Amino acid sequence: MLTLLSLFAVAFASATILPLQSELMLTALIVGNQYPLPALLLIAGVGNTLGAVVNWWLGRKVETYKDRSWFPVSPEKLASAQARYRRFGKYSLLLSWLPIGGDALTVAAGLMRESLPVFLFWVAIAKFGRYAVLAYFVTRLS
Repeated sequence: MLTLLSLFAVAFASATILPLQSELMLTALIVGNQYPLPALLLIAGVGNTLGAVVNWWLGRKVETYKDRSWFPVSPEKLASAQARYRRFGKYSLLLSWLPIGGDALTVAAGLMRESLPVFLFWVAIAKFGRYAVLAYFVTRLS
């Protein structure tokens, strides 16, 4: 049980701005063959999707602080992120699984006031899809 809780925690945290790799843990658990694959995919997918909600929420709150001296993003970069999200909209969330840029997309979705149900739909497809593809290759190669 602790192992599955750890998978959830790592998947959750890796969807935020923390530099973690949930794929490594999921791969090890798949190869270890001690837990049912559907359970592993469900736990990792739910954890990773909920972690992305943290980014969405941060995006919803980010403009409140954009004029503060400590704010880490310049007004130009903030405007650029908004423009990119405006260009591709909710469909860009299909790329939220990417290790580089995926987290920024989920923050941008919050910043652009994407509704939570729409956000969850597209992000869940991306996150669960990535883990399903990973599981497919791991099970074929091991």
